This record gives sequence, structure tokens and C-alpha cells, in this order.
Amino acid sequence: MKSETLFRPLSSGMDSSERLALLGLSFVEFLSPGEKHTLIKEFGSAAQIFEHSRADLSSVLCRKMITDQWVPQRLLSQARETERLLTGGSLGCIFYGDSTYPPQLREIFDPPVTLFHRGTLPDNGHTLAGIVGTRFPTGGARRAAYRLGFELALEGVGVVSGLARGIDRESHEGCVEAGGYSIAVLGSGIDRIYPESSRAAGQRLLKAGGAILSEYPPGTPPLHWHFPARNRIISGLCRSVVVVQAPERSGALITAEYALDQGRDLYVHAAGLAGTAGAGTRRLSESGAPVIRGAHEIMRDWGREPRQTGRSEAPASERTGERLSRLLKDEMEGSCTVKGGEIYWRQ
Repeated sequence: MKSETLFRPLSSGMDSSERLALLGLSFVEFLSPGEKHTLIKEFGSAAQIFEHSRADLSSVLCRKMITDQWVPQRLLSQARETERLLTGGSLGCIFYGDSTYPPQLREIFDPPVTLFHRGTLPDNGHTLAGIVGTRFPTGGARRAAYRLGFELALEGVGVVSGLARGIDRESHEGCVEAGGYSIAVLGSGIDRIYPESSRAAGQRLLKAGGAILSEYPPGTPPLHWHFPARNRIISGLCRSVVVVQAPERSGALITAEYALDQGRDLYVHAAGLAGTAGAGTRRLSESGAPVIRGAHEIMRDWGREPRQTGRSEAPASERTGERLSRLLKDEMEGSCTVKGGEIYWRQ
């Protein structure tokens, strides 16, 4: 059952008290996104939720809540601080009922009520694909993630991942290097890029016109249980998800499960099938996930003719010095980039 049968978009004429209440709900982690939607529907607005006791919430949700975190005035005070922060510069937020809320994400079973963002939100018509995998990939899988991100960008497809080291970061960087649009979904606040080693990649992504998203308010630390939950957003934003390489018990396999539950296409990459590092990828393949080697196979599976992105080989008569000189000229003109000894052509 899709979420539109469960939740109705919020009123577009949102007043300041409703906005404040929605921000306050983002601090309430003992309620799932689905439960927040249920309470909004039951009480008529987010603001009305804060007029009720914990016992009232328990009665509506039919479960006992053992928590000391339901302190409405304190939560609304945190929301006011966040609201001041969001109006001060590059940080922003959108709500489930906003026209700018990604329509693909609205379809999932438990869409975030509030989505915090930095950078440029995707156009509603922009097709996105997720690329995920292990933080400790083999060299071949690392190169494959970069190339796939690069190729998808040339096909006009945005890349979504989690900005973690390894496969995630390589896919973002490949997409950005090709001039594409990329989204990083965090398990922390949008002001706290994690891991620290991905900060430079995140800044490049934003400078290139991409976005950083999170359902957690600014200042939220990267707590370990946030990451499985954020994986549903990665797949929820996308038409398809590619697992490049994943060992058993990898977080990428959680994203794959979400993708299947959400009705997204799921692929695995041929470069990530071998060895212990590819045990989870192999299992997905054996379960029926198609194996791909490049973006052109995804395009054909979507019914789209791939763009011609390759370059012909150098003439056999061309000397090494001449080839290197031509390659340097092309790189300086921006026609290609070289990484790890491989050449990536932009056109």
C-alpha cells in the first residue's frame, strides 16, 4: 500500500504555529514518521499534537510510551531556536505538504514529515538513481562507483547516496566531476557532515549545485541508529538503486531491502561480486537483481537510448608522446578528466 492512501498532504496555507510544531516534531525520535502522520491526521494539525499528553498520544497510537522526552514546551523552544537558524543563511527545510517536497519520496510508506536541506532541491521532474555500497571497497569496485556516477550524470540522471567513505563518496565525486546533480542524505544534521573525511566532497557537491538532506534537525549527531532509517530516504528519492559492492550485514543491503519494498528497480554491479567484500552483492544477484556494468544498461532497462559518451581509440600510428600531448590538451580544455590512471570523457 502506498503512502498516499495513508497520509494526505498538509495544507499549503500553513501558519507560523503549524510550522513551529512540525519543526518540534523533528526532535521527537520516539515517534516514527508514520506515527507522526497518524497523529497529525487524528488531531487535525501538528500544532494540536502539542496540546495533548503522552497518554493521549499512546491512546491514539495503541501502544504504551515509556519516555520522558514528551515535554511540549521544551520541544517548541528547540523548534524556535532551529527556526532562527534556518532563516539565517544556507540551511532550510520543507514539509511533507509542500509543493517542493520530492514526489518520489512522498510515495513511500513512512516519508519524513520534515526534510532539512542545504543546497538546491531537485526539480520534480529530475530522475534520480541511488548508488550505495561498502565503506571499504576493493579498487575495482571503487573505480566502478566513480565511473557509474560519472556516466549517470552524462545521461542526465542525478545520483543519490550517503556521503560515507568508499562507494558512496566515489559515486558522488564521479557525478560531480561530470557536471551532474548529486544528493547526499545524512544520518546527522545537515550542518554536521559525517564522516569528517567527506567534508570536502560535500562542499564540492554543494558548489556544483547539489543538495544535502536529512530528516534530523541541525545539530543532531550521527547516531548509529539514524543510518538504517536514512537509507529509506536514499531509495525513496530514486527510480532505481545500484548496490556496487556489499559484504554480508552491510548497510547497503538495508537500502536494497527498502528499494524492493518501495517498488524501485534494484541492480548490482559486476565489479562488486567477487570475494568476501561482495558476499552481499552476490546474494542479491542470486535472488534476481540484474547485474550491470555501466549506466547504458540501466538506460536501456528504462527504455531510454543511452547517449554516446565514449571516445574512439587513438590511431595506431599515433606515438605515445603525441597521445599524451593530445590527452593533456583535452584535459585542460575540460573534455575529460583522469583519475587513478583511467580517462573519463565528458562528451
